[in-house]
Amino acid sequence: MKVFVLLSRVPYPLEKGDKLRAFHQVRELSKKHEVYLCCLTDQPVDSRAKEVLSAMVAHLRIIPLRKSLIALRMLRALFSDRPFQVHYFLQAGARREVKGAIDSFGPDQIYCQLVRCSEYVKHLYAYPKTLDYMDALNAGLRRRAEIAPWFLRPFIREEARRMVAYENLIFEYFDHHTIISEQDRQLIYHPAQHTITVVPNGADAAWFAPDAQPIKDTELVFTGNMSYPPNVNGAVLLARDILPMIAREIPDVRLRIAGANPTAAVRALQSPQVEVTGWLDDMRDAYRRSRIFIAPMRIGSGLQNKLLEAMSMELPCLTTTLAAQAMPPEARECLVIADEPADLASEAVRLLRNEDECRSRGKAGRAAILRHFDWQATTHILESLWTSPRT
Repeated sequence: MKVFVLLSRVPYPLEKGDKLRAFHQVRELSKKHEVYLCCLTDQPVDSRAKEVLSAMVAHLRIIPLRKSLIALRMLRALFSDRPFQVHYFLQAGARREVKGAIDSFGPDQIYCQLVRCSEYVKHLYAYPKTLDYMDALNAGLRRRAEIAPWFLRPFIREEARRMVAYENLIFEYFDHHTIISEQDRQLIYHPAQHTITVVPNGADAAWFAPDAQPIKDTELVFTGNMSYPPNVNGAVLLARDILPMIAREIPDVRLRIAGANPTAAVRALQSPQVEVTGWLDDMRDAYRRSRIFIAPMRIGSGLQNKLLEAMSMELPCLTTTLAAQAMPPEARECLVIADEPADLASEAVRLLRNEDECRSRGKAGRAAILRHFDWQATTHILESLWTSPRT
């Protein structure tokens, strides 16, 4: 099968959730199919990206977006009902390049990740098309608006309103639809939402594998892209509110915050008790040196890759209902779940004082990853859509 994949970012390095999902899905698809990977980008491309991706796919095209046109598109967005992020990524010249690439390739299937790319292919009726919503973006925006600074709330709420309508509207232009979890599927407000196929993320269990004799020099770890607002919010809450409560019971407790592009607010959390690492070439180092993974997520949507990685490394995981509910029941049972800062602190203290429970939860978590979150198995769900009759 010839598969044309359209992304809004170059999926390397793997510092963002959409990049991680795209990279592993494309890698699995390329084992069986001829894949044309087409990436839009508004950022400089990592020097290793072309080499890594070219070795993986049959065809690679990277289309830079012009900054000046992005500014003009955002002005135009003020007078439109489409989401700002759809306008941000849409440029006429890039659309011509995408269409030319598709027509010359002649795919059997177009796979479009995120609604922000959908305008590029929605009118290409000659080709079967699949839209990966990935997350219910409208829900993440609504949650973000609740705790955003007052001057940003009107803009975020407006984007959420537009996104609800657009996620519904764009549904009609695609033959198949996928999303990351059942929780997110329920938040796409279309009468046929039940036809959206849940395609979970996976975890590279061979890579994120526990060490036989790990060296634990830190009690708590939180990971993720530290410019992503839900992660920034979680890091600040963890370091400023939760950690001091833990320290009352365990005075020498230490926290590691690991992930790319930490904002000024995250960098400001650095202290004798808090290490802010920034980008790590090997994220396993952050997991293997820590005793407990903690993710106090209050906003955002979708399945948390950070949880999957930590579980795969046999770390006991403490998180909130918001993050846990995207997991299947068996995996959810491996987690310790609390929502209020005081409860998260109390559970962290309890786990740090109970090595046996930490060990048993860690082993159960990895077992759940091996059963439910294999990239080959989850990508097979996607492939099976393309052999079913068109709707």
